[in-house]
Amino acid sequence: MGGVPDELWRQILEMGIQNSKLNYKDLCCISISCRRLHRLSAENSLWLLLLSSDFPSPNQQNPNPNNSTSASAKSTYKIKFEREKSRKVAAHRRAVLRKESEVLEFERKIREIENGLRQETEKMRATAAELSNLHKVRQASVALNVWQPEVIRGRQKQIVEQSAVPVESRVHSLEMELKLCRQRISGFDKAYRDEKRRLELAMEQLASMKYHPLRDHKLINSGDKEHKKKRKKLKTSVI
Repeated sequence: MGGVPDELWRQILEMGIQNSKLNYKDLCCISISCRRLHRLSAENSLWLLLLSSDFPSPNQQNPNPNNSTSASAKSTYKIKFEREKSRKVAAHRRAVLRKESEVLEFERKIREIENGLRQETEKMRATAAELSNLHKVRQASVALNVWQPEVIRGRQKQIVEQSAVPVESRVHSLEMELKLCRQRISGFDKAYRDEKRRLELAMEQLASMKYHPLRDHKLINSGDKEHKKKRKKLKTSVI
């Protein structure tokens, strides 16, 4: 390694950056390996290549190490990197807030479905109880025409007299209402399962978004896609 000239090491580092094999992290790690590589990795030509590949500008030309603006290439890269990191952190925070709002909305819908399901279940129970009583009235009216002891006959007559509505028409309407209640309950059950599944998926995504202690905040958007296209064009042009 000591016999390799600086020019060759410089070309190796430049080729690594141009082929996207070396990034800023690799260059920083190389700089602490030895004094020689520390000196070479701090050269402006390398950081200008990183600037042009990681932070391309629309009117950017090929990097020139002799340019007067290249004296602070590393500090410029650091400033742009911190700015881009802050942008990604803010975008990640907004995405987390949107996902939390989505979770709260799913929870609200689930509570509404549970409330509607509870009301419909109570309504179905009341309808079923009333229908059962009307069936008893119908049986009592039929039993009046059959011979039976006076005590039982009096009880059947009392049940019939307490019914203030026409039995047959009311039974038919209650049966239809009971059928509608069952259909609504079935719809509530399906909606509850669907919203519960969406809520679980949103909560998994939220937990994944919140826990990234050792990773960058990577959000795929139009700007990131455009950045990748520009970097790809730059690599092909350099090659």
